[in-house]
Amino acid sequence: MSVTARVYMISTTAKHRSSALAPLFTVALVAVACAACACAADYPTKPVRFIVPLSPGGPADSVARLVATPLAERLHQPVVVDNRSGASTIVGTEIVARSPADGYTMLMITTTHAINPSVFRNLPYDLLADLTPVTMTASAPFVIVVQPRVAVSSVKDLIAMAQRKPDALSYGTSGVGSSMHLTTELFSNAAQISMTHVPYKGAGPAFVDLLGAHIDIVFSSALAALPHVNSGKLRGIAVTSLKRISVMPALPTVAESGFPGFESSSWNGVMVPAKTPARITAQLQGEIAAALALPAVAESLSKEGANVGGNSSAEFSAYIKSEMQKWAAVIKRIGIKPE
Repeated sequence: MSVTARVYMISTTAKHRSSALAPLFTVALVAVACAACACAADYPTKPVRFIVPLSPGGPADSVARLVATPLAERLHQPVVVDNRSGASTIVGTEIVARSPADGYTMLMITTTHAINPSVFRNLPYDLLADLTPVTMTASAPFVIVVQPRVAVSSVKDLIAMAQRKPDALSYGTSGVGSSMHLTTELFSNAAQISMTHVPYKGAGPAFVDLLGAHIDIVFSSALAALPHVNSGKLRGIAVTSLKRISVMPALPTVAESGFPGFESSSWNGVMVPAKTPARITAQLQGEIAAALALPAVAESLSKEGANVGGNSSAEFSAYIKSEMQKWAAVIKRIGIKPE
């Protein structure tokens, strides 16, 4: 037999074998695809881990625990809140960013996550590349509260005093680069005034010093401010949301006090690892939104001066991007250097 004939026979035999095996490969691929679909369709079949990258007891942790119980009932699986604090939320966030994209690990994010890219030079993750937004859970405006000894009763009064005496008024925050700090600076820039920043290790100590008349102003949470404003120990002059809040309806917004469009809130929401199947992300969004809409949950958030979330993944993604841009501009303007 000639070499050419042998080559032809080998080639023909290989083609026949390939043709015979092709259906087997196709069946195998279909089986794998079906198995993946089945896993997604059966989701969830085990507990869901809900990582809060902050210490227990704070606002974001409280919201996570408030949502976890009804969410577990809706998913028919436990939702376990796991606090992994450290490095300004970076420790817990990296854990989720490196977790399997299967819907069994969620992350509670806060305003801090939109600030961090501008204050940390080398984050071990890219927030919007390594994680997928699910939905906002809640947002709460700041309340501008002043010591009663400070003779101001409105935003207009505050600005007038600060213009007469630049840097004479002092404001306390939970630290350099915190949302309290940046919101106060956002306001100062809009009003074209200058006040003296007194940073503390947390909002609590700043509030204690405000009550003790050691500082003049704090951009506070409504929850912390409400009892002291009601008792007359502090004076509230405005809120930083676009609309007035139900727990302090007499307080005007900064926006209606001469600064249309001014808005700043402390917010939180849920993200999952990037590449989590779209169907699972959509399912989580729907179930979390439904949990937030429950009267008991909505009422609890409202009492704290918070607005209930539940927006779409796309809407939450757009909001995160806008927050990152807003705070990056403030950070650049006030000269905070990335670490």
